[in-house]
Amino acid sequence: MRVSEKYSTLPAEDRSVHIINICAIEDIGYLPSEGTLLNSLSVDPDAKCKYGLYFRDGKRKVDYVLVYHHKRPSGSRTPARRAQSQDAALAARGGRQNQPLPGHESTEGAGGLDTQQDFHEDDKRFRREEYEGNLLEAGLELERDEDTKIHGVGFVKIHAPWNVLCREAEFLKLKMPTKKLYHMNETRGLLKKINSVLQKITAPIQPRVAEHRSQTVKRLSYPFSREKQHLFDLSDKDSFFDSKTRSTIVYEILKRTTCTKAKYSMGQGEGRKKDPTLLNKRRKCGRYGITSLLANGVYSAAYPLHDGDYEGENVEFNDRKLLYEEWASYGVFYKYQPIDLVRKYFGEKIGLYFAWLGVYTQMLIPASLVGVIVFLYGCATVDENIPSREMCDQAHNITMCPLCDKTCSYWKMSSACATARASHLFDNPATVFFSIFMALWAATFMEHWKRKQMRLNYRWDLTGFEEEEGHPRAEYEARVLQKSMRKESKSKEKHRNIPEESTNKWKQRVKTAMAGVKLTDKVKLTWRDRIPAYFTNLVSIIFMIAVTFAIVLGVIIYRISTAAALAMNSSPSVRSNIRVTVTATAVIINLVVIILLDEVYGCIARWLTKIEVPKTEKSFEERLIFKAFLLKFVNSYTPIFYVAFFKGRFVGRPGDYVYIFRSFRMEECAPGGCLMELCIQLSIIMLGKQLIQNNLFEIGVPKMKKFIRSLRLKRQSPSDHDEHVKRKQRYEVDFTLEPFAGLTPEYMEMIIQFGFVTLFVASFPLAPLFALLNNIIEIRLDAKKFVTELRRPVAVRAKDIGIWYNILRGVGKLAVIINAFVISFTSDFIPRLVYLYMYSKNGTMDGFVNHTLSSFNVSDFQEGTAPNDPLDLGYEVHICRYKDYREPPWSEHKYDISKDFWAVLAARLAFVIVFQNLVMFMSDFVDWVIPDIPKDISQQIHKEKVLMVELFMREEQGKQQLLDTWMERDPEKDESFNNHSPKASLDSPEYRAGAL
Repeated sequence: MRVSEKYSTLPAEDRSVHIINICAIEDIGYLPSEGTLLNSLSVDPDAKCKYGLYFRDGKRKVDYVLVYHHKRPSGSRTPARRAQSQDAALAARGGRQNQPLPGHESTEGAGGLDTQQDFHEDDKRFRREEYEGNLLEAGLELERDEDTKIHGVGFVKIHAPWNVLCREAEFLKLKMPTKKLYHMNETRGLLKKINSVLQKITAPIQPRVAEHRSQTVKRLSYPFSREKQHLFDLSDKDSFFDSKTRSTIVYEILKRTTCTKAKYSMGQGEGRKKDPTLLNKRRKCGRYGITSLLANGVYSAAYPLHDGDYEGENVEFNDRKLLYEEWASYGVFYKYQPIDLVRKYFGEKIGLYFAWLGVYTQMLIPASLVGVIVFLYGCATVDENIPSREMCDQAHNITMCPLCDKTCSYWKMSSACATARASHLFDNPATVFFSIFMALWAATFMEHWKRKQMRLNYRWDLTGFEEEEGHPRAEYEARVLQKSMRKESKSKEKHRNIPEESTNKWKQRVKTAMAGVKLTDKVKLTWRDRIPAYFTNLVSIIFMIAVTFAIVLGVIIYRISTAAALAMNSSPSVRSNIRVTVTATAVIINLVVIILLDEVYGCIARWLTKIEVPKTEKSFEERLIFKAFLLKFVNSYTPIFYVAFFKGRFVGRPGDYVYIFRSFRMEECAPGGCLMELCIQLSIIMLGKQLIQNNLFEIGVPKMKKFIRSLRLKRQSPSDHDEHVKRKQRYEVDFTLEPFAGLTPEYMEMIIQFGFVTLFVASFPLAPLFALLNNIIEIRLDAKKFVTELRRPVAVRAKDIGIWYNILRGVGKLAVIINAFVISFTSDFIPRLVYLYMYSKNGTMDGFVNHTLSSFNVSDFQEGTAPNDPLDLGYEVHICRYKDYREPPWSEHKYDISKDFWAVLAARLAFVIVFQNLVMFMSDFVDWVIPDIPKDISQQIHKEKVLMVELFMREEQGKQQLLDTWMERDPEKDESFNNHSPKASLDSPEYRAGAL
C-alpha cells in the first residue's frame, strides 16, 4: 500500500508551492518561522480547513479524531515540518510503505538510538499503523497531524465518505426522512383554541430555536437502504447525515475494526521478546477495537469534534453557539429547553436525560405549591394548637426526668416550648393529606413521563427501534482470550501425551491455528468463572453497609457524650440549647461523611463491576448503577432512618435505661416527638448535598481540572514564536476539554433527590420547593458543562431512560410505606386521634400532654444514676415525668406497659395498613386511567404505517407498469426484426440483442 493512498496530504498544487518555498529559503541559510512564511504567502491555510473542522483540502469534514502521544525532539519545529514535506514529496513520487509515514521523523540517522527505543512505544506504533490501515480498508479516509501546539501529541483526523455513510446507515437501520411529506393530525374545536391561547401565553418562555417550533408537517421516515435511495431527499448530500449521525457511524466502525496481526508482526527483535509486560499486552491485542486500544494506551483519546466556538467575535453561527445562547446560559433559566436541538447535537440518550429532568422539574411546581400551603397552614394554626400551648404554659409546672445520668438535672417542660411550636409546622393534619398527595404525584409523574417519552420517540423516529446487543467490552474479550488460551494449552498437553500416527506437520499447524480461532469464538464467560467476583461483590457490599452503620453509631455516641458534656456547663443559655446544638453539629458531621463516602462508594462500585467483567457496555452500566445506587442510598438515608424509626424507641425508662457499651445511655426524643429533629436532619442533608456536592463540585472540580490540564500542556509545549501566532485547531481545543464520563452521576444525583422529596416528605413539606430551586440551576449548570466544559460525546440511540425508570418506580412504592410509618410512628398524629376519640372528656385535646406522660418516683433511681444536683430547679423533686405509656409508681404493676400503649400501637398499625393499601390502590388507579401512549401519537404511528404501505404499493405499481409497457413493446420489436432479417441466424448478435 502506498503512503499516498494510506494518508492524504496537501493537494499537489499547494504542496509544490510550499516545498519549493521552504527549500529555497533553506538553501540560502535563512530559516524563517512558520508565521513568517504564512504571512509572506498572505494566505492562512488553517482558514481553508476552518481551523480543524475539515481536512486540509477544505472539502472533507472531520467526523472523528484519534489522539496519541509520541516522542520527538523538543527543539524547533522547522525540521519536523521539513520532514513532513519530504515525506509528502516521497508520497507524491510513489514511495512505498517502508518509507517514514507523514508526521513521523526519519530515524535512520539516529546512530543506533533506534535499538534503544522504548519497546512499549514501538509496540503502540505498530498497533496504530495496523489499526489505521484496517480503517482505510473499511473505507474511511485519514489525515495525520503531528505539527500541533500541544507538544508530543499527534492527531489522526477521520472522514467518512458518502458510500461508507450509506453502507453503515443501512447496517445500523437508521431511520432517515424520505421525500414524502404528510400533515400531522391537528386538534380541533375547543382544544385547538386552548392550545392557541397557551402558545401565545408561553411564547416568551419558548427558546428561539427552529427545532422547537410546533410542526404541522412531518417527513415520513424509513430505515435507510442503498437500493431505495430514490425514496430519500438527497438533494444536499453534505447535510443529509448530520454531524451527530456521522460521528455515530464512524464510532461503530472504530469499535468493530480490529488489530489482529500486530501481535505477530511486533514479535521481531531480541529486546522485544525479553519484555514480559509487552508480551502480555501482545497476547491481549487479539481482536480489539478502539475501546481496548484506548484502555492499553495505544491512543490517549478518541472523540467527535464540536461544531465550532460558542463565544467570541466573528464566530460562525453553529448549533453549539445556539445551544450556548438559548440553553446553557443562566439568563434563560425561565425558558423551556430546546430538547430537539439537544438531541440533534448530543444524541437521543442525552436528549432523553434532559427531557426527563425538565419533566421532573415541571412536576415539582405543583408539589412545591401544595407543600408551601401545608407549611403556611401549620404557621397559621400554631397558636390554636392545644398540645403546644399546654407545653408552653408555665402554670402546668411539669417537671421532667433528667436526660442523662448524674450530670443532667431535672428540667421544666416549658423549656421545650419553641421545639413544640416548631413541630406543629410539620406535624399537623395537613401533613397526612400532603403525604397522600405526594404518593399520587409520584404515580402521575411516572405516567406523564411515559407519555412524554412516547411523544419524543415518535418525533425522533424511534418508534420501531430495538436496542441490539452491543460489541463485547475489551476486558471481556481479554478474559475470554485468556480462557481460550488456557484451554488450548491444556489440549496441547493432552495431545503430547497421546502418540500421533500422522506426521503431516502442515496439517497439524493448520488445525491448531483454526482450533485457536474457533475456540476464541466459542468460549464465553459463565457464572462459574465469575464466582470469585460475585463473592467479592457480596462481601464488599456487606462490609460497606456495615461501615455506614458503624459511622452512624459513632455519631450517636458523639451526640450522647456531647449532650452530657454540655449539661455540665455553667452557662444557662448553653444548657437550655443542648438539644439544638447537638442535633445541628451531628447533622453537619453526617453531611460531611455522606459526601466523602459518596465519592468512595462510587469508585468501589466501579471496581466491583469491573471485576465481574460484564460482556457489553449496557450490562456494565446497569450493574454499576445498581451497586452505586444501593451503596449511596444506604449512605444518604441511614442517619435519617435512625432518627425516624429508631431514636427514642429503645430507651428504656428511668431507673432501667438501655446503655451502649454499658456507659452511653440511649438518647430520647423531645416531648413533642422526633419529627422536628427528623425535619432538621432531612433539610440540612438535602440542602447540603445539593449545594456542596451537586453544584460546587460540578462547577469547581471541572474548572480546576481544566486549569491543571492547561498548565501541564503549557509546560510541555515549547514557547516558540509560531506557537503564539498560530491559532489552535478545533481538535486541539477539544482535546483540552474534560472527557465525557457518562450520565450515571447526573441521574444518580437526581434519583437521590427524588428520594428526599418523596420518602420523608411527611416530615418536610418544603422539600419539593428546595428541589425545584436546585433543579432550575441544575439544568443550566449541566447544559453549560456539556456545551463548554466537556468533549462532545458520541451520540447514542436510546428510546427510554433504561434501568433508572425501574429505580424511580421502586422509590415511589417505597415512599408510600415509609410515609405511612413516619405519620403513624414518628409523629403524634395517631396518639392525638386515639386520645380525641377514646380518652378526651370534652371532645377536645385538653389534657393530651399529661396523658402521654408517665410518672416516676425519684427514689427508684439506680445507684449512681441520680442527678448530682437534685435542687437545681430550686425545690426538691419527688415525682418526675417522662414520655411513655407505663403504669404509675403507686400501681401494683408499677412501670409496666399500660393498656394505653397497646391501644395506640394497634391504631398505628391499622393506619399503616389502611394508608398503604389506599394509596397503592389510588396510584394503580392513576396508572390505569392514564394511557402510556397518547391517543394522537398512536394515531400518527398508525398513519405512518399506512402511508408507508401506500408508498411501496405505488412504487411496485409503477415498476409493474414499466414492466408491462416493456413487454408490450418487446413483441413489436421481434416482429419488425423478423420482417427485415428473415434469414438471420439464431446465434447472431443481432438476434440475441433483440431477444434481450
